[in-house]
Amino acid sequence: MKVMKAFVAGLALMGLAAPGALAAGGAKPLEEGKTELPDWSFDGPFGKFDKPAVQRGFQVYTEVCSSCHGLKLLSFRNLAESGGPFDTGEPDDSEALVKEFAAMFMIDEIDDVGDVVQRPRTPADRFPDPYPNPQAAAAGNGGAIPPDFSVIVKARHGGADYIYRLLTGYPDQDEIVDGVLHVNDEHSHGELKQPPGLYYNPYFGGDVSSNWTGDPRHAPYGGFIAMPPQLTDGKVEYMDGTVATKEQMAADVAQFLAWASEPKMQSRKSLGFAVMIYLFFLALLVYFSYKQIWRKVEH
Repeated sequence: MKVMKAFVAGLALMGLAAPGALAAGGAKPLEEGKTELPDWSFDGPFGKFDKPAVQRGFQVYTEVCSSCHGLKLLSFRNLAESGGPFDTGEPDDSEALVKEFAAMFMIDEIDDVGDVVQRPRTPADRFPDPYPNPQAAAAGNGGAIPPDFSVIVKARHGGADYIYRLLTGYPDQDEIVDGVLHVNDEHSHGELKQPPGLYYNPYFGGDVSSNWTGDPRHAPYGGFIAMPPQLTDGKVEYMDGTVATKEQMAADVAQFLAWASEPKMQSRKSLGFAVMIYLFFLALLVYFSYKQIWRKVEH
């Protein structure tokens, strides 16, 4: 009986920890969307980051996302590592670019007499946080604290696919009249009212049934998110001349955030491949040594 009570209590805690996962409707499957999911170059045991895409994604993050979302676990020097946005193939050039970019941001430090002074950041410093503290972040975003982007791809189910779908999944603004979204698809038929300060996204986990006027058994997928739609065609002017469609920017920033979540992925995969080759030949050596040493012993 005690075990059953503990099990039920555990399920209740799970429900409190992840209401979006257990709520009616839930998030829309990532496989379903207006466009196909990108074919990520970094997938698989031999995958690598698409450096031009990482560079473009870094530009999207800098111009669109960095005003609300930080990268507190990332240092500026990571930008010049293999596969990073500032990896030019020439260490001196990469280091110079990183120094120049880092110097654009100031950081407080204590001088020899105990006073707080400001200095330009160096490659060894971490990325600045857009807000001085969580209270300021919440106050500037209607009570919602924007998540840090350092490991966002690792922290969200679906990874880069989720980031792409979330950024491109908002309904078109012409479909929303006076805060009411008219839904008419194969899953749901009715009207959905957006609460003030929140925005409907089918890929964001939640429960919209209390704001739904259609069939309660077929409430729309998704939930309400505090972040308004961020990407529109042409919002960023890519330095390499790539056409900045909403889908292109979403794919590029997802690629960048995948790199930010694991900047040493390419080195890890290269080392892992070398280790597997080493272990293969070691296994052969051990096997033939065993056969040679025990060849005259009956088993």
